[in-house]
Amino acid sequence: MRALIVSVDFGEPEFQAQTDEFIMLAKGAGAQIVDTIIARRARPDAALFVGSGKAEEIALAAAAGQAEIILFNHNLTPAQQRNLERALKIRVVDRVALILDIFALRAHSHEGKLQVELAQLQHLATRLTRMWSHLERQRGGIGMRGPGESQLEMDRRMIGDKVRYLRERLDKLERQRQTQRRSRARGGALSVSLVGYTNAGKSTLFNALTRADVYAADQLFATLDTTTRRIWIEGAGSVVVSDTVGFIRELPHTLIAAFKATLEETVHADLLLHVVDASCPQRDEQIAEVDKVLEEIGAADIPRILVYNKIDRSSHEAGVERDEHGTISRVFVSAIERTGLDALRGAIVEAGQADPVVTGNNSSDPRFRTLSSSVGPTADARS
Repeated sequence: MRALIVSVDFGEPEFQAQTDEFIMLAKGAGAQIVDTIIARRARPDAALFVGSGKAEEIALAAAAGQAEIILFNHNLTPAQQRNLERALKIRVVDRVALILDIFALRAHSHEGKLQVELAQLQHLATRLTRMWSHLERQRGGIGMRGPGESQLEMDRRMIGDKVRYLRERLDKLERQRQTQRRSRARGGALSVSLVGYTNAGKSTLFNALTRADVYAADQLFATLDTTTRRIWIEGAGSVVVSDTVGFIRELPHTLIAAFKATLEETVHADLLLHVVDASCPQRDEQIAEVDKVLEEIGAADIPRILVYNKIDRSSHEAGVERDEHGTISRVFVSAIERTGLDALRGAIVEAGQADPVVTGNNSSDPRFRTLSSSVGPTADARS
């Protein structure tokens, strides 16, 4: 589908990186980008988000490029989206809707599909008034005269019923997950979850550690479904490793809520491996975004190790780095080249044997100075 991208600069320092990320999202959804319109504003316009003058420019660019859809790198209110579609005479999709569409495209498991459908319905429920032209028609006919029920009320009721049904199904799946977790706990297995920004290489690292064949690709949200494998690591014994959905800037809250059952694997883990793209210039900002989501889902206090992946694209060398407490805080690996994995396994063993040290994200705590990307690995690193 031919798409025109609109990105508005409100003076944010990472504007270009956010725009590039959104273009990757659009391409991941199958869009053919015909043009990118950049606007600069102090604040969003209440009616059209970009203002009337810029809206006219967008309309001309869409016509020139024969665009079939306009993608906004921002979250639009229902009124702004309605006004833009009326003014531009073309379908408008905001950031939340695009991410939901990608999740719908990539979810393969039964649970993943239920979670995405729930998030889509919750998003749709706030925008019903502009979706169809028939919404305010009243039902009539024999036996149905009188005030009746508007189409809008019917649609809301149907969506409400479907949302309740999906939540019941997901609650049932969550109870099954709890049973599985209790079974693993009785077995004494260390539980390790891979978390990180989308496209940091979590699935590739998961495959390298567990010899699994989880789908992995150089694209945002390549895989959404949580996969769990049991492996044996000398010194730690049986270890249960889980690969989880990636995070992103401004991850829609409807998705966080819908994927609660999946993210429970993170909340109940004994150790988090926070996978970071070592080659990404915005890695520190991405670390902060992941920390925000971990705090939101109640996983901020779980011990974690930063795993700098993709060192084959950066100047880092395979190995480990310790903080002033002598605890391993960062591990440098290349999942695609299988380098640094022995050091990572050693870090898992050490974390499993020691008391939790690296917890939360307190910038005043010296244990978190390792979040800076300026410090290289120590001399005692091994790969």
